[in-house]
Amino acid sequence: MNKTLALFIGCFLLPVAAAIAVLKLDLAPTSTTNYGRFLEHEVVLPLKSEDKMWSIVLNVPSRCDAVCDVQRENAEQLKVALGKHSQKVSVVLLEEPNSVQSNGTLVPGAFYLVDKHGLVVLEYLYQPNPESNRLVLKGLLKDMKKLLNYARSK
Repeated sequence: MNKTLALFIGCFLLPVAAAIAVLKLDLAPTSTTNYGRFLEHEVVLPLKSEDKMWSIVLNVPSRCDAVCDVQRENAEQLKVALGKHSQKVSVVLLEEPNSVQSNGTLVPGAFYLVDKHGLVVLEYLYQPNPESNRLVLKGLLKDMKKLLNYARSK
């Protein structure tokens, strides 16, 4: 067999064999670098991008008492905390009833990271403990900055 052909076949088979071994032996990393939780189902919101790359959406349904009041204040603080990134990110309060909320897919009082096409990417659930909720929002900001840095590098 020709050396070039053997090298070509080897270059194809080695990565395939490595991928099969990682999957079969469950060697994939279990930790992630994001702080939010990926949604299990695809959810698309009818948002207008307004030339913003990302949106932070707060789900505020009609029946959401103290949780939503706290999260509304947190949304205002997020606008300030974005600083120089506020030109690329919009903070949106999703208040009108829509099909997504009626299906129960979005949790009341939770923040969501949404791309410019309306696709919900990450979910940040409300924590009743103020310190825990502060850490969740801090994680949201860290994730947002990572996404903006990644988008800038493309």
